[in-house]
Amino acid sequence: MLLTLDLQSDVPIYQQIRQQVIHGIASGRLAPGESLPSVRQLAADIGVNLHTVNKAYQMLRDDGVLVIHRQRGVVVSEKPKPPDVSTFRLSVSDRLEQLAAEAKTFGVPEEEFCALCRDAWQSI
Repeated sequence: MLLTLDLQSDVPIYQQIRQQVIHGIASGRLAPGESLPSVRQLAADIGVNLHTVNKAYQMLRDDGVLVIHRQRGVVVSEKPKPPDVSTFRLSVSDRLEQLAAEAKTFGVPEEEFCALCRDAWQSI
């Protein structure tokens, strides 16, 4: 698993890890049942504190994206889905609303915003 971290970003490293794992699954680069590096191994590979990787993995586990087995290690879930679908949809709606508000504030036309959403969806 190849991750690219931006250490200068305002986005916390654990969140960058989480986002890249989710993007890897959505794009098919990470397949259901695929093993991921252990917390210690990934932390060593990317040069971050193991607690940072652990936080990302725990969030992904809580999201239903990863399964953490004592014997098999960290594995991409066979059927990733959030524990509570209605809460997930509300969260997505809130994030999209915030993005729409920013786009509107900075003069991005609605059609262009919708096109950007479609392009992002299709790029995965």
